[in-house]
Amino acid sequence: MADDVVTAETGHAGGGGGDVFDVTIIGGGPTGLFAAFYAGMRQMKTKIIDSLPQLGGQLAALYPEKYIYDVGGFPRILAKDLVATMSEQALQYEPTVCLDEKVTGLTPDGDGIVTLTTDKGVHRSRTVVIAAGVGAFLPRKMDVPRVDELVGKGIQYFVTETAHLAGKRIVIVGGGDSAFDWALGLHEKAASCMLIHRSDKFRAHEDTILKVLQSPVDVRRFHELKAVHGEDRLEGVTIFDNRTGEEFYVECDSLLLNIGFLTNLGPIKEWGLEIDKNAVRVNSTMQTNLPGVYAAGDICTYVGKLKLIATGVGEAGTAANFAKTFIDPAAKAFPGHSSDMK
Repeated sequence: MADDVVTAETGHAGGGGGDVFDVTIIGGGPTGLFAAFYAGMRQMKTKIIDSLPQLGGQLAALYPEKYIYDVGGFPRILAKDLVATMSEQALQYEPTVCLDEKVTGLTPDGDGIVTLTTDKGVHRSRTVVIAAGVGAFLPRKMDVPRVDELVGKGIQYFVTETAHLAGKRIVIVGGGDSAFDWALGLHEKAASCMLIHRSDKFRAHEDTILKVLQSPVDVRRFHELKAVHGEDRLEGVTIFDNRTGEEFYVECDSLLLNIGFLTNLGPIKEWGLEIDKNAVRVNSTMQTNLPGVYAAGDICTYVGKLKLIATGVGEAGTAANFAKTFIDPAAKAFPGHSSDMK
C-alpha cells in the first residue's frame, strides 16, 4: 500500500468543458472513488471533480494516519492506505480527474445534459453523482481562553501525522468515534494518554469504547477542559469535574480536540435539489428530484440512512448503475455476476 496520500491527477483542472461525459462525480472521497470504479466497470466516460488538492476526501485531508475499523475486508486499515487502494481501484479505468476545483453551480439543460459550473471552468455531463461528503466542514471550536493561540503548538483539531506524538503525554477531549479511535490508536506509542468527556454517555462504537476502557487510557467521565497552559508551546491543561467543580492540573504535550464539525452544504443548497436536514434526499435508486442527478454517501438521506463508509460505497454502486440505465434505458441496472450461469 502507498505510504502517501494519493495526489496524482489524470485530467486538468477546469478542462474538458467542451466534452460531454457520461457521468461526472462531485467528490473524490471513498464514495466518489467507488462510483468512479463502478462507472468504469460499466464503460462510462467518467470524470471526478474535487475541491481538495488530492483524492481521498476527509480521510486524506483530516486523518490519513487514523485507523478505520468498519470497512469490509479489513480488520483495521490506515485511512491513507484505504485511500490508496480505493484510488488504485477507481483510476484503473482512467477517469478524468480535476482536483482543487470547487463546483459552484449545477443546471440541468433541456437537451438532457447537466452543466456544472466551477471556480475554474464549465463541465457537461449526461448524469451526475454528488458524493461530496458532508459538504464544507469546519471543526467545532473549543471555547476556552488561549486555545486558538496554541493551535499548531501542541493543540490540534486534526491529526494528519502521528510520528510527532510518539512518547508524548496526550489529552483527548471528546466522546465520539474520533476521540475513542485516536485513544485506541495512540496510547501504545504515547508516554501517557487521557480522554475526558463531559458526561458518561459516549457516541462511539461499543467495541471501541470497550477496548479503550480495557486499555491503559485514563478515561475521565464528567470532566471538561477549563484552561490551557504554556507560552510558546502547550505545557499542561486544567480540567474539572463538572459534578463537583474540583479542578486538576495535568501536564501534557499534546491536546487533541475531537468535539465534532460544523457542516454546510454551501452552493449545493442553491441547485434545486430537495434538501432534508442538511442532506440531499434520494429515492431507492439514489436519484435526486432532478433527472439524471444522483447522490451517495454522507451527502444524501433517506429513511433508515446510516452514515458509514461501507454504506456510502454501496450507495455509490447503486447510483453508478442506475446512471447507466438513465443514459441507456436498454441497459440493465445490474448486469449480473461473472459467476452467474449462462
